[in-house]
Amino acid sequence: MLRAIYPGSFDPVTFGHLDIIERSSSLVDELIVGVLNNNAKCPLFSVEERVRMLEEVTKSIPNVRIIPFEGLLADFAKAMDARMIIRGLRAITDFEYELQMAQTNHKLSPQLETAFLTTGLAYSYLSSSIVKEVAAFGGDISQFVPEIIIEKIQEKISKRRV
Repeated sequence: MLRAIYPGSFDPVTFGHLDIIERSSSLVDELIVGVLNNNAKCPLFSVEERVRMLEEVTKSIPNVRIIPFEGLLADFAKAMDARMIIRGLRAITDFEYELQMAQTNHKLSPQLETAFLTTGLAYSYLSSSIVKEVAAFGGDISQFVPEIIIEKIQEKISKRRV
């Protein structure tokens, strides 16, 4: 059985993330979407909220599991008995960092391979940071995130303004 991990912050999940999830889930027997609890960042949503949102938007994909994690990705992969990491590349500027991370993970865990998927052209510009910025200024984010995520983003942003 080929089990892969698609790790990220997913703060919030975007159509670009969903593109990678849908495409990579068709390549493996099981895809674990690893939701990173990164203490260095100040996320809009808690890990638990991000897990729930991902569960909701991926519920129609039977071989996808959403699992939070912290610490080294190589350690998480070992704990999940995963042999592959999936990473999305939006632009050539992503590649240098992602290659460095892939090589580091392979050094930490030699049986761990990284597969890169380029995001669909429709999402090559998209990031969670852009979504949050557009939403913070009252812009229309319906072309960036699923409908059920829009309201959650707007609620969080309005609470931060109070």
